Amino acid sequence: MELIQGGKSMEKQQLEALLKEMSLEEKVGQLFQIIGYYYVEEGKKFITGPDSGLHLSDENGALTGSVLGLQGAALSKKIQKEYMEHQPHQIPLLFMMDVIHGMKTIFPAPLAQAATFEPELTKEGSEIAAKEATAAGLHVAFSPMADLVRDPRWGRVVESFGEDPYLSSCFVKAQVEGFQGSDMKAPGKICACVKHFAGYGGAEAGRDYNTVSMDSHTFQEFYLKGYQAGIDAGAGMVMTSFNTIDGIPASTNRHRMRDILRGELGCDGVLISDFAAIKETIAHGYSANGEKAAENALHAGVDIDMMTTTYLDHVADLIQKGVLKEELLDESVMRILELKNRLGLFENPYKDADEEKEKELFLCQEHRKAAGKAAARSFVLLKNDGILPVDTEKKIAFIGPYTDRKEMLSSWAITGDAKDSVTIREAAEEVFASDRTVYLQGCPVLTPGFGTAQLRLEVEEEPSEEECRQMKEKALKAAAEADLVVMSLGEHFKESGEATSKANIEIPEIQLDLLEEVVRVNPNVAIVLFNGRPLDLRKVSRLAKAILEVWLPGTEGGHAIIDVLTGKINPSGKLPMSFPYCVGQVPVYYNAYSTGRGDFEGCADHFRSRYLDIPNEPLYPFGYGLSYTEFEISALELNKDTLSADGSLEASVTVTNKGTCQGTETLQLYIQDVFASVVRPVKELKGFRKVTLEPGESRKETFRIDETMLRFLRADGTIGSEPGTFRVWIGNSSVVEAYKEFELQ
Repeated sequence: MELIQGGKSMEKQQLEALLKEMSLEEKVGQLFQIIGYYYVEEGKKFITGPDSGLHLSDENGALTGSVLGLQGAALSKKIQKEYMEHQPHQIPLLFMMDVIHGMKTIFPAPLAQAATFEPELTKEGSEIAAKEATAAGLHVAFSPMADLVRDPRWGRVVESFGEDPYLSSCFVKAQVEGFQGSDMKAPGKICACVKHFAGYGGAEAGRDYNTVSMDSHTFQEFYLKGYQAGIDAGAGMVMTSFNTIDGIPASTNRHRMRDILRGELGCDGVLISDFAAIKETIAHGYSANGEKAAENALHAGVDIDMMTTTYLDHVADLIQKGVLKEELLDESVMRILELKNRLGLFENPYKDADEEKEKELFLCQEHRKAAGKAAARSFVLLKNDGILPVDTEKKIAFIGPYTDRKEMLSSWAITGDAKDSVTIREAAEEVFASDRTVYLQGCPVLTPGFGTAQLRLEVEEEPSEEECRQMKEKALKAAAEADLVVMSLGEHFKESGEATSKANIEIPEIQLDLLEEVVRVNPNVAIVLFNGRPLDLRKVSRLAKAILEVWLPGTEGGHAIIDVLTGKINPSGKLPMSFPYCVGQVPVYYNAYSTGRGDFEGCADHFRSRYLDIPNEPLYPFGYGLSYTEFEISALELNKDTLSADGSLEASVTVTNKGTCQGTETLQLYIQDVFASVVRPVKELKGFRKVTLEPGESRKETFRIDETMLRFLRADGTIGSEPGTFRVWIGNSSVVEAYKEFELQ
């Protein structure tokens, strides 16, 4: 295939001249994102929303600005060549796709990545994903998801970096930098798209696509910071959310998009709607029809309409009628042209698309190794009554539906393939003797009767009642004969992700039943837990002697799990989101505002802010995670007790490894503004640091605190600090109690 050669990178004035030459129809076309299966039916499997049954003409396809849901070097080059042959001004297509936590080499899901407390691992993983994605012809990755999430009932928590704005912001920044580098034009770099603006993670009742109701103070103090981090890191695109906020759908919310996103946050990149979100403003009852939806969205500053022809059908007519000014359209087109120029597509419309690079990069050993490292460091040891690490000389029964299951990638790893994953059994067989080890399913992942329709499962068959009985019977016999039982349990991978809201966040009932019966015949049970959200683990925690949280660990999950179970790698992950005591507690998060009926002197216990039937505290709090060794953290020391506006102070602790093996502890710095013009959270994470120590080794670690770390949204609407008393904690979770105080002068 003889490719059409590009020209040179465009200067600003050249882009402006190009814009002037474009017809009205050509300009509107740049705002339309065509669907992958317009070109090939294969594109349907990458579509993540409702199929609107679009009927597109060849003229529509000839003028479109971008393609959703196609990948592959040969295919993208073929489509780009054919498109360029008919495009009036040789403006190349943009190819976009959801590349969430890996392209072909799948890394742990984003929530799991946040558990590492190592943003540099996410940056490395995003660099690898970008290399693989660009080799496959992609230009834009719909990631990172910067939505703050406090409610585990919402399925898309798996795609988030958790409940804390500071931690989340660090990971959003890392992912943008990993994708884009300092120059999107450079080989192996892809445009990042920060999503979903705004407040999508605050959906009422944790139900996807639902209304978001929150005051502007909460929005700015907590939810806005992740988006700001992505924009400050230079993200080339932002995506709108599905929800209403302030009673207005996000894609038509002029104040949120133009005043806050463009104005306050300084976003100058391309703004794209989420899947059919512009058209859905009709269903919201905000736009009377498609014409009004197009008018509202363009006024709000949304540049690209994903998955509908709303702009294509109406924008030109609205301009000709004088309802919309053409200058408004030109603004959007210019941003799209500028992005294509930043990516170097005017120089080379095919950028890095290369069949040989695909073969070289996809699932190469270097990439697999990095994915395995990230997975192992994401695991959180929630409980251990002395039975982990596993003694490989003992008789071990591996039981549970995830024992030999390859589907551990997450529902958002749409470009990955489960067959490339390493299972627990495959990894264990490399380490454990076959005559002392058995591997049994025990039960299906899902309780029969639930799954096929709810989770859109097309292949997975439900076993009969008799088959389930036989599976359990074999498992119980093996468990009774073993020294230790390792049970691999958890959610089905399709139980978390988009459109997977759940009111019950326990593991499936059939798995709980199996666990109860296994414990009756052998109490030495360690759980390996697969899930994409915090779960209600009361029953699991009561029954099991050890729980290793492995999330949805990706391609190299099996190797990473066995490395941690056997002690080759000491677990060091910490929870990026609180695990509730039960679902009636949610949303539960550590950085809540102080209440007048908390620990207030003189207040009777009965009249405090509390539940009658459960504790206030989560079962496992934010920042929590155990190790195979034991760490001791000394009392906090401050080098002074006052802080000037232009100065700094130092907060120090000494960490000692009191155990018998090397380990890594994560120190977490929390601060509270005790009295302020608005009520402040009881604690806020302001810094973290991982410390690796040999047995008996001690190290002093110091955090620097300055005035910028104490700023907040004040009562008068400005951002700044206020003089007064502050508390400081340094510990290994958000429940650290001992603190010191200082005064900001």
